[in-house]
Amino acid sequence: MRGPGAWWHGKTTPAKVETYTRWSFHSFALVEVCAIGLPAFGELRMPIALWVFLMACGHGLLGSATASRGLDWTCGRREQPVRLLVVFGALTALLGIGALALSEHGPGGDKMESTMGVFFIVVVPYGLGLMTLGMYRRHVLMLLAGFTAGAGVTSFLVGMPAYSVPALMAGVLLLGGFLCLASLFSVWLLKAVLELDVARETRTRLAVAEERLRFGRDLHDVMGRNLAVIALKSELAVQLARRERPEAVEQMIEVQRIARESQKEVREVVRGYREVDLGVELLGAQGVLTAAGVECTVTGSASELPSAVQSALGWVVREATTNVLRHGDAGHCRVSLGVEGTRVVLTVENDGVERDRVPSTPTSKGSGLAGLRERLSAVDGTLEAGPVDGDRFRVVAEVPLPPAATSSSPMSRPPSTSPPPSSSPSSAPRTVNEEVAP
Repeated sequence: MRGPGAWWHGKTTPAKVETYTRWSFHSFALVEVCAIGLPAFGELRMPIALWVFLMACGHGLLGSATASRGLDWTCGRREQPVRLLVVFGALTALLGIGALALSEHGPGGDKMESTMGVFFIVVVPYGLGLMTLGMYRRHVLMLLAGFTAGAGVTSFLVGMPAYSVPALMAGVLLLGGFLCLASLFSVWLLKAVLELDVARETRTRLAVAEERLRFGRDLHDVMGRNLAVIALKSELAVQLARRERPEAVEQMIEVQRIARESQKEVREVVRGYREVDLGVELLGAQGVLTAAGVECTVTGSASELPSAVQSALGWVVREATTNVLRHGDAGHCRVSLGVEGTRVVLTVENDGVERDRVPSTPTSKGSGLAGLRERLSAVDGTLEAGPVDGDRFRVVAEVPLPPAATSSSPMSRPPSTSPPPSSSPSSAPRTVNEEVAP
């Protein structure tokens, strides 16, 4: 059953930042209604109080729509909402002018003046802040200066005292400028998070591409020359056979020998590609996660484990690290390696669980957790994976030690912290080999 926080925890970091930003600015509408609309019923008589309430609600709703369209433009989903900005700006200016006029000449005396003063000082700065979301930075200063000057001219025309005009202009400049800066900072932060997310995906794709190029380069180095020799000798054998020369048989025997050697070399390349050094994988996982901003601690040593056990558990480290990078929102990851009885236990736990994205059971043969279970089953190992404690995801792999290695394994001693790895690019591709492994 989905808990009350599943909706939030199911979002990625960019989605969380965007949701937080949107609802922060949508709350402006609620602030306007609570600060202007509702108090008007206690200060003003009907129907003026109702009109003030409706104007506050209308300005807040249109401001929320403007903020939403402006953030869509910031995220690159829509074009700049120029018409909506013009309409919202005109409404903000008209409401500000009306509030100043009513504060000086409206019925109700001091109550009308105080209510309309609050109306003006809330509506105009909030309007400036919301319009900033859909504007270029170079236009924001022009907007702020225009509304500040307009407030001064309007207050002078409606007959406000001369000493009140500078104070009103300073209020618009300071409050409006603060909200404009807050909006610009929110836009900058949202863009930065989105760009980092794109860079993270690009880095992962480049790592996969680099690994594919490496494997292709190895195959080319092994097969390129041999295939060229085979082609030449086959052509020579054809020409000799057409002339009924006995040397054709010798050439085909040579072709057969080279083909068998090539087959052997290809198998060695593939075997080397599939073999995994667990110690290297642990260091590479720590380096890549640290470079990605995930605090990673690794405990345990794999220096004297059997090669079959290292290879099986190395694939678990690769897949678990890939899941942390791509499918979670982790801030810390813990990798521990140790021996319990006659079994080697590898635990990978992170705090970036996303229940809707991580399968708890195999769903496709040869990929993800299902592929890991198949690899571990070859050495009689087991794999358990799933959320724990609400916000953590844990992968536990157990592999039995061969009888000869049980008594001499150094893993029976308490695990020691592995040395800090180098976050060089050479270790990065090893965390994504699951996608390209033959």
